[in-house]
Amino acid sequence: MIPTPSYKGKVRDVYDLGDSLLLVATDRISAFDVVFEEPVLDKGKILTRISTAWFRQFPTIPNHLITDDVSKFPPPFQNEEFLKGRSVLVKKAKRIDFECVVRGYLTGSAWKEYKTEGTIAHVPYPKGLEESYQFETPIFTPARKNDSGHDENVSESVMEREVGKELFSQLKEISLFLYNRAHNLMAKQGILLCDTKFEFGLVDGKPILIDEILTPDSSRYWDASTYALGKTPASFDKQILRNWLESTDWDKNPPAPALPESLILELRKKYLELEDKITLCLSQK
Repeated sequence: MIPTPSYKGKVRDVYDLGDSLLLVATDRISAFDVVFEEPVLDKGKILTRISTAWFRQFPTIPNHLITDDVSKFPPPFQNEEFLKGRSVLVKKAKRIDFECVVRGYLTGSAWKEYKTEGTIAHVPYPKGLEESYQFETPIFTPARKNDSGHDENVSESVMEREVGKELFSQLKEISLFLYNRAHNLMAKQGILLCDTKFEFGLVDGKPILIDEILTPDSSRYWDASTYALGKTPASFDKQILRNWLESTDWDKNPPAPALPESLILELRKKYLELEDKITLCLSQK
């Protein structure tokens, strides 16, 4: 008998096993912190495969992954059919309550801030930048994780003050390294890694990567062939859902609107296409 999850997140179920966690990626999908009724078939499996592949791409960067082999899970989870392909056993870490966001292009909340304030992550930028502008070098724009409500974009100085200078420098350096490496790899497949977020935890006082990395739920991936200044390129990520929602009159508060089947199918198709590109990219490194 499988126990009830210790915690049910927006898209993951978590089982606390003492010194480790079992993370189960469901097919639920969320946007603007609201979970939708309609699942995206196999989404949890696709994201698990993508994230695990990227973790293994960077063996020198410590991460929380113990195994994704269900036969090696502890009882009563061992060889459970519903866990196969969508679950990982991971080290338990003390979560650092900041998302480490790296942006290579001006879009999303950064574009909204720039249009209204002339700043990005509270730093002034020159006038006249257009949407989808590529920064000369990728920028680090942290966000504080809040247990309720939306995450809060903050300046580097705020994060540095709250986590300490040494840890801040480590997290920023790792995040920029991962983004740059992944961006360069994906560009060879005609995909632009627009931006992404990394999460970290502490084990024995040292930072490790946790959660997921470089998935279409935690990143924006663009079709390079459609890239142009002043518009948003075609996406291979959850932005497809956000764009559809922005076209409706929904106020971004529960209850969530019903999603059309065509949108669900498009999301699944794009996630699978992206997985194929990532698989090819990592096989040719």
